Amino acid sequence: MPPAYLDPAALDRLLGAALEEDLGAGGVVLGDVTTRATIPDGTRAEASFLLKEDGVVAGLWVAARAFARVDSSVDVAFTVEDGAALAKGTVLGTASGPARSVLIGERLALNLVQRMSGIATATRAYVEAVAGTGCRVLDTRKTAPGLRALDKWAVLLGGGANHRVGLYDRILIKDNHVDASGGVPAALAAAKAWRAANAPDLEIELELRTLDEVQLALEQGGADYLLLDNMARRDATGALDVSLLAAAVRLVAGRVRTEASGNVTLETARAIAETGVDFISVGALTHSVRALDVSLKIGLRASGG
Repeated sequence: MPPAYLDPAALDRLLGAALEEDLGAGGVVLGDVTTRATIPDGTRAEASFLLKEDGVVAGLWVAARAFARVDSSVDVAFTVEDGAALAKGTVLGTASGPARSVLIGERLALNLVQRMSGIATATRAYVEAVAGTGCRVLDTRKTAPGLRALDKWAVLLGGGANHRVGLYDRILIKDNHVDASGGVPAALAAAKAWRAANAPDLEIELELRTLDEVQLALEQGGADYLLLDNMARRDATGALDVSLLAAAVRLVAGRVRTEASGNVTLETARAIAETGVDFISVGALTHSVRALDVSLKIGLRASGG
């Protein structure tokens, strides 16, 4: 089942808007003209979801809801679960019902499953890369507009963890906030005062760029997380240098949870995790994901045939 931040009503609005992109909205709308022109009314269809490459599947629950949004009489039945790591050639399940409805919902369902499965697969690769270090893989807000809840759910299904969902559920003091407010102590003091007056349960995270800033943050106190940004750096040869990041983690000494960001790739993730940071945030999980190849193989038959 979906996480709490995925509002079913909001998802249904999203699915409705996505269908309008395909079928048209307002004025004289003919809908799926190809299907109407070529598929006789009353034709039935049974379609199989086929996984065409190895990966972690995600978005099956969403696909079923997409078909229901098109036509509640379409029966969608999956034989695997969201979050399962499966091999190429696996049949994930079926969608059966009026052929016109199955064809109308096909692309919307596949778009969502392919994107979510791509995110889940990429996340699983990062999780496996840092296995045994105690470090957790986080997503970011670098999601597709309107799809954030689905993108973040896909990260969970891939074995990762969610960072803040939006601007409202954590105080994250970024470098621009620090600079505009007059430095680390001033920014942190202002955030702590605002939190005490308005939202005592909110956590505070503070982005830091140097060891001096880390020391100032520790002296000021009050942050729940320290975001150590771009402290894993490429040297002149292109090799990854994690010495600054490791020094920052030693300075923190477990007093506050730490997160590393910047220069995180599948190849560098383990070296970064081995510095002792608690979390690694990876924007690439959602901002440049490659969709997993999933198809829908449709068989048609005349009504009663």
